[in-house]
Amino acid sequence: MLDFYLRTLIYLICFILSLYGLSALDFSRFLKQGKILPAQVLYYIIACSLAYLMGNFLMAIIYRFHS
Repeated sequence: MLDFYLRTLIYLICFILSLYGLSALDFSRFLKQGKILPAQVLYYIIACSLAYLMGNFLMAIIYRFHS
């Protein structure tokens, strides 16, 4: 049960960090005019993907050095 909470916490922290990191990019140069909703969906998909990758990387490091 503790493993579930640790994974959830790591993914949540990574999601917040990826949102913070993506805020430094200017997406308006890459997107079409007037496509606000698809741009927001893409933004959150990219943030979720980065959070998943970062979370798996951190958990692999934690479990590797823990055992």
